[in-house]
Amino acid sequence: MLKNDKWIIEQAKAGMLNPFQTNLVRHLEPNSKQKPVLSFGCSSYGYDLRLSPKEFLIFRHVPGTVMNPKKFNSENLEKTTLHKDEDGDYFILPAHSYGLGVALEKMRVPSNITVICLGKSTYARLGIIVNTTPAEASWEGHLTLEFSNSSGADCRIYANEGICQLLFFEGDPCETTYSDRKGKYQNQPEKVTLAKI
Repeated sequence: MLKNDKWIIEQAKAGMLNPFQTNLVRHLEPNSKQKPVLSFGCSSYGYDLRLSPKEFLIFRHVPGTVMNPKKFNSENLEKTTLHKDEDGDYFILPAHSYGLGVALEKMRVPSNITVICLGKSTYARLGIIVNTTPAEASWEGHLTLEFSNSSGADCRIYANEGICQLLFFEGDPCETTYSDRKGKYQNQPEKVTLAKI
């Protein structure tokens, strides 16, 4: 069953999401409709997660190198600068490139819930694909978020604003949670976590 806003708010109070925004924020100054942002916070059946400003890494081409998920080479990644102007704080993801960021909110997934992460339509319309694997039962930490810029233009990726939506699905209690099996991506900090074996 897909969980609703009432359930999300109750679980957030118990520590499922921190920091937590109880309503969907579209303007930093809502009364005057000033300072629009890419929406974040609780919606009817989900939560719009924010991108942390702490780190954003971009894959760069290193001639003669082949990426190997079994022997991940961090030298293929380079940090990118956090820019700031009247529109907000942002990273630039170059055309036809791939980047890694991290969620601002820390998650503590209940033992009977699996969380699916989907990209926001505002970014999808620009050719930005957000890819994140499910957060399984009892997973905890800051999600590492993957971004692909499929367009022919560089794109701003805004920090401290909505980047993707979480959907919470309840299932029958499982025999072994992610925490029980000591999953390799458990307790991720607010820092990009690289591929592990």
